Amino acid sequence: MEYAVDLDFVISKPSEKLRSSLKAKIDQKTKPLGSLGQLESLAIQIGLCQNTLTPSLNKPTILIFAGDHGIVEEGVSAYPQTVTSQMVTNFLSGGAAINVFARQHQLELMIVDAGVNSDLPDHPKLISAKINKGTHNFLKKPAMTIHACINAINTGSNLVLQQHENGCNCIGFGEMGIGNTSSASLLMHVLTGIPLDQCVGRGTGLNNTDYQNKINVLRQVLTHHENLSTPLDILTTFGGYEIAMMIGAYLKAAECGMLILVDGFIASAALLVAYKLHPNVLDYCIFSHVSNEQGHQALLNYFNIKALLNMELRLGEGSGIALAYPLLQSATLFLNEMATFNDAGIDDVKCLHS
Repeated sequence: MEYAVDLDFVISKPSEKLRSSLKAKIDQKTKPLGSLGQLESLAIQIGLCQNTLTPSLNKPTILIFAGDHGIVEEGVSAYPQTVTSQMVTNFLSGGAAINVFARQHQLELMIVDAGVNSDLPDHPKLISAKINKGTHNFLKKPAMTIHACINAINTGSNLVLQQHENGCNCIGFGEMGIGNTSSASLLMHVLTGIPLDQCVGRGTGLNNTDYQNKINVLRQVLTHHENLSTPLDILTTFGGYEIAMMIGAYLKAAECGMLILVDGFIASAALLVAYKLHPNVLDYCIFSHVSNEQGHQALLNYFNIKALLNMELRLGEGSGIALAYPLLQSATLFLNEMATFNDAGIDDVKCLHS
């Protein structure tokens, strides 16, 4: 079904006109050709996204979108739904892993209540944007209405626009939502055609019995929702409010020409929907890591992407983004500050390029 909705993002591919100049600048640095490996490719991507030979990372920010999922009624998570709001409280008090890593690397961190099934207290780091108190149980009915879905996408878009207007040019998105690996697995399966068993992981740490129950529940879900055609149909049926907001955030960040750091499995599944809506979004994305959640490597293969790190993470929260961010710093710093052979007065360039 087609919908007349306000999703008119205009996302242009980054210009390629500076690629040869960026490579020439890198090759003139005091090092053997290609010796900085992936860091050189990263520097080129950053330069192309910003359309400059002297890129910079300004006001780097992580937004964590939080929302609850009705499917937890079916025992698909090792943790109860109440953990979502409890973890949001932990984020706000500064006690989670992402808080530690964000402080370490001086990253701005904001938490977005997209659809937590709880009334959260006011806090300067909390953005109250609740669409509803959690989604419906999609074993019984679609997770959300099309109106709520579009509302969530546009809310995520507006939040990123605010960050962009505040001078941020490098942004990443984390998530928190008990049950959201089930949503991510279904989105991945339906949008890519990859077999469901290869998309479903253990999430919060399910034992073998509960893991098999999760797969069985998601198979039943698929029999209840057939003939879904568009990405919006699929998102409305299986998604979460935090996932929908992340989609709008990805699309607006790309439209604004911002660098986008992608976290793990759920964040990549949200990006998959954004990619199906606007394929050019992928050109602005840097994949921070490959997670230990089954399905993430297959999803990266689908994107034909190699992530920066493989540390067997499966935490979410944007944790991989914070850990990978120093690599972006290194890429921009060596491009801007490393001496050239001419600067260093080195004549015998061939010895370093051999």
